[in-house]
Amino acid sequence: MNDLLLAEGKTKRIYAHPADPALAIIEHKDTISAGDGARRHVIAGKAALSGRTTANVFVLLGNAGIATHYVAAETAERMVVQRCHMIPLEVVTRRIATGSYLRRFPATAEGTRFEPPIIEFFLKDDARHDPLLTPAEIVSQQVATAAEVAHMAAEAQRVFVVLEAAWAAQDVTLCDLKIEFGRDSHDTLIVADVIDNDSWRIWPGGDKRNMLDKQIYRNLAHVTADDLDAVRRRYALVADLTDHWREGL
Repeated sequence: MNDLLLAEGKTKRIYAHPADPALAIIEHKDTISAGDGARRHVIAGKAALSGRTTANVFVLLGNAGIATHYVAAETAERMVVQRCHMIPLEVVTRRIATGSYLRRFPATAEGTRFEPPIIEFFLKDDARHDPLLTPAEIVSQQVATAAEVAHMAAEAQRVFVVLEAAWAAQDVTLCDLKIEFGRDSHDTLIVADVIDNDSWRIWPGGDKRNMLDKQIYRNLAHVTADDLDAVRRRYALVADLTDHWREGL
């Protein structure tokens, strides 16, 4: 492959587009990781599954009128996107209390429903374990402006509501969702990066025991080949379920 590599993360590579400098190519990897990258494994075929899910999500959001960087799927593993300057924040929307939220607020009962959803911002910094930032801290550290923080919060809630409804139609509860934003060539903030099975917690039938997302990998005490195959099968099911979101479009 002769593409110019722009950046590489734990689960994806980003290349310059060969013909258009305003575009880029995101290529998913078969890698899965947890604990700020301390645990890593390779699951054959994960890249294609994550790519399918991400493309399905972005098509759904685009049809709901939400601006994203998605242009087209080149292959199952590779998608063409608008080239963006990424904001180093993970924007997390929480509907159901679970996971790290309970560790920070142990008095909260698991399963507590937030109405409206809670929006939180985490600085992307593995060395500092992605610290939680307040809107005021984001502005004071010059990560984003106050107007951009407000825009990201509003758009994150819009994204969540669209995906929550799509999952609810399949009797799946969307508990929380992590997304990212980038500034496009016009300095407009749009939803960017990827949204795949590593980005959310989803519980079929609202039952945590049926979880289909990356948390099943995080929860493993020891990782065996059978465990990784079980994770792969869940990622495949999620890709299949999100394929249905494009029916009739």
